[in-house]
Amino acid sequence: MRYWKTLALLPLGLALGGCNLVVLSPSGDVAAQQRDLVIIATVLMLLIVVPVMVATAMIAWRYRQSNKAATYTPDWDHSTQLELLIWAAPLMIIICLGAVTWMGTHLLDPYRTLGRISADRAVTPQDKPLEVNVVALDWKWLFIYPEYGIASLNELAAPVNRPLDFRITSSSVMNSFYIPALAGQIYAMPGMQSRLHAVINKPGVYRGFSANYSGAGFSGMRFAFHGLSDAEFASWVEKAKASGNQLGKPEYLTLERPSANEPVRYYASVDNDLFRAILNMCVEAGKMCMSEMMAIDARGGMGMAGISNTLPLAYDKFAGRGAVFGAEPSFVAGGVCLPGDQVTRMAENSSPTVLAPLDWTPLQGRGLERPGLMRPSKASFIPLPTSKSNS
Repeated sequence: MRYWKTLALLPLGLALGGCNLVVLSPSGDVAAQQRDLVIIATVLMLLIVVPVMVATAMIAWRYRQSNKAATYTPDWDHSTQLELLIWAAPLMIIICLGAVTWMGTHLLDPYRTLGRISADRAVTPQDKPLEVNVVALDWKWLFIYPEYGIASLNELAAPVNRPLDFRITSSSVMNSFYIPALAGQIYAMPGMQSRLHAVINKPGVYRGFSANYSGAGFSGMRFAFHGLSDAEFASWVEKAKASGNQLGKPEYLTLERPSANEPVRYYASVDNDLFRAILNMCVEAGKMCMSEMMAIDARGGMGMAGISNTLPLAYDKFAGRGAVFGAEPSFVAGGVCLPGDQVTRMAENSSPTVLAPLDWTPLQGRGLERPGLMRPSKASFIPLPTSKSNS
């Protein structure tokens, strides 16, 4: 019988063999500190959970119906010693757990620059961080190295024991940048920049992927992260430069289109303004950048004339993503009431002006001067565009 019981447990052992313990055995100092925080918190909670479970089993066994030797005291209702134990022990655990969590939350803040390379080595002024700009595309990862003027697709490399400064954004929908061996996952959001400071301490090839579902090609959003020596990383940079590929704004707009399971690709040169344009959603020629829109808003906006400001901003990128609206870019002017085919605009100290019927060709977003060149007036009205020509 014992033989059959042991045999029945074998499938459970096989299932455990498929577990990946990289989170509990990482190769980066930040991930190692996060692991320690998880272990400490788990042990502190088990100090309460385990005794309660053991006491529950012991009480159920001692006071079972068949145990006639158990003391029966139906009038018992209070014990000072037991009350102290029940309340003091969990309170101490909560205090310790709160203190550890508070310190870990601040010390492991992904926006916080690293204070150490490893447990026995502090960061010095000579340890210059390697900046890597990360862009989550549909459905692939683009890595830009501003210091070297190169980029790579679906492959990331970094020197061992050198601080890493990741600046992370997305081209369309929310994703999550995650290398379990390096650090915790950080969200990538369009129009926003997330930060992650980390370091890899052991050479090797590690798995990176998106931890946030983002559509049909999500399962292919995986990449290899190479932890290299300084000499190996220099060779990797030279390999990228030898590829001869260029990554300018036109090439990026082609790369941005949804595609899955793309092979690793290198770019020998990158447009210096590309990441800023991606972050501000203005890679396409003639589109107003978010920073320019915010500059206008910071000055108080432009009233009804500001409606035209929204036309150059198409956050869901109909044309770039091949939506049902067709290849021609089309935008919607928000906040405009359309009675029939006419728009009525009210000017300050003037009578209503009724515009002619609109031409329902795709609105391209024209008519505003660049921020800094335009001075707001008492009544500044810019007609809705009907032309397809670029301004």
